[in-house]
Amino acid sequence: MPSLGADMEEGKLTEWLVKPGDRLARGDIVAVVETQKGAIEIEIFEAGEVAQLIAAPGQTLPVGAPLARIRKLGEEDAEVPEPTPAKAIKTPEPASASIPPEPVAPRPAAEPAAELAPKKPAPPVRWTVDHAEPAPGQGALASPAAKARAAEALLELAALTGSGPGGAVLLSDVEAHVKAALAAQAAPPEPTEKPAAKGKPGLNMAEMRRAIAAAMSRSKREIPHYYLSHRIDLQTAQDWLTITNVERSPDKRLLMGALLIRATVRALAKVPELNGRFEGEDYAPSEDIHCGIAVAMRGGGLIAPAIMEAQDKGLDPTMDAIRDLVARTRTGRLRNSEVTRGTITISSLGESGVDALFGVIYPPQVALVGFGRPRVDAIVRAGAVGARVCVTVTLAADHRVSDGRRGAVFLAEIDLLLQEPERL
Repeated sequence: MPSLGADMEEGKLTEWLVKPGDRLARGDIVAVVETQKGAIEIEIFEAGEVAQLIAAPGQTLPVGAPLARIRKLGEEDAEVPEPTPAKAIKTPEPASASIPPEPVAPRPAAEPAAELAPKKPAPPVRWTVDHAEPAPGQGALASPAAKARAAEALLELAALTGSGPGGAVLLSDVEAHVKAALAAQAAPPEPTEKPAAKGKPGLNMAEMRRAIAAAMSRSKREIPHYYLSHRIDLQTAQDWLTITNVERSPDKRLLMGALLIRATVRALAKVPELNGRFEGEDYAPSEDIHCGIAVAMRGGGLIAPAIMEAQDKGLDPTMDAIRDLVARTRTGRLRNSEVTRGTITISSLGESGVDALFGVIYPPQVALVGFGRPRVDAIVRAGAVGARVCVTVTLAADHRVSDGRRGAVFLAEIDLLLQEPERL
């Protein structure tokens, strides 16, 4: 289970998109995981072949728990031993919730009778710190897989009717009970449910807010922020944009946001220390620029997925990437690399925002650039006062890797680049 956020502790596997025996290439999507910020598509980062699907859809697992076993292409089966169901299900009692359990075996079609009768000397199987199963001899007869699923669903095994040998409760019995309970509870949404959440299973706005609060609280505790702001004359860029878009169809037109992102990405070449992440206690600068863009969710909430390798994209590819990323963010179809590998984040309020925003750095990144609402303002040029479109850009940066002087160079470079939009 990958970490898909600064304070993510667990995720729910909702869907497998591969099966044992499938061959994978780097970047293939293999599964969908549900988090506090919606459904995330999980990519594979090494070529190989699916040897075993360890976790089952519907399971909630802590970060670090294995989901599947991938073997290298050409590797023999004997080199990838598969654990027995009992070994995969039974786990040592964790010391804390942060220690992941042993791999969980996939659902068996028919469970051996030997697994249905736990030995009395064995300690009770525990699946979370707060919810332990009854000790042997005190609970219902059940298979290890059924016990695990019942503990996860907070069900009393004694209340279930088993269909296995000797009346033992099987995994299928637990799943049937859970499905029936969900069907019975189906009702109109509670009054507090936000209408925007309809059609997006698992997107809980309250949980999203808690996740955002946890990440931002951590950021302010651990990162020594400093802030700078600078007003930029956008009139030249606005005039160029108007002329450029005249002969374009609506779906091919450029927006000011693309120019702002492109100028920010190019300015990092002059102040590269702002592009990177803290890996543990050490700062790791990044050669690639994975530029996060803050996307407001309809109905509330904020997600900042990244445009991967933004340094290699010109204006039109950047505009295409923005459209694609915003659409997939709002339909819950982001990839894990887009939410975990960002190296800097840009937040733009657009036409409906306020004049300036001062952001909070998204850990483990070291900088966040904010653009306020472009507005017509009085500017002195060549000794004369004129009305021109301006925007206030701000920088929130980590004092451990840069200082105000370097931050000022960065903002000045963004300004300079926006005066020559045709070169972006």
